[in-house]
Amino acid sequence: MLKWVEDITRFVFLEDAPEAADIIFVPGNGHALPSELAAQLYLKGYAPYILPSGRYAIGTDGFSGQKSGTRRYQGSFETEWAFMRHILLENGVPDSAILREDEATYTYQNAIYSRKRTDELHISVRRGILCCMPVHARRARMYYETLYPDAKLLVCPAPGAGITRENWMHSEEGIDTVLGEMARCGGQFHDILKDIML
Repeated sequence: MLKWVEDITRFVFLEDAPEAADIIFVPGNGHALPSELAAQLYLKGYAPYILPSGRYAIGTDGFSGQKSGTRRYQGSFETEWAFMRHILLENGVPDSAILREDEATYTYQNAIYSRKRTDELHISVRRGILCCMPVHARRARMYYETLYPDAKLLVCPAPGAGITRENWMHSEEGIDTVLGEMARCGGQFHDILKDIML
């Protein structure tokens, strides 16, 4: 394999082993897998709270429905948060452990509003687990690290995704998706980095 393809793979597809944490974050999405993984980690005792975050994608007028997952979750959901909450409940997470953030419309807002919510609830996040789709791992961690600079954030990507570190370079969809993530990691952080560093 070309060295630069390996470099892109290492950059985009992050994965950490879970550790005991203060909270599990699930950035807004229409995929069932991250919420299912968050439920599994909660039930294994990795964290006392799960914070799904999301209204619906910017530029749309509502939640567009489940995008992937072998199990189909029935129901009508007004927001990504409501969809993710439903999955968590269906997978054994008690409602009392599910925090609410249903205003964010893009990934940076997921992090911003999650920080606002944990601050409101006086939850000190020294270590957090971030459950997301594998291809979104780097960008999600960049945003959440920006809002939780003193926390150790462990990225636990959902297993079973269609685009993975092993196969992305072998399909047009995989190439477009991964290189699109690379472009977003550069394009979306100009102002953030200037605000932090200058």
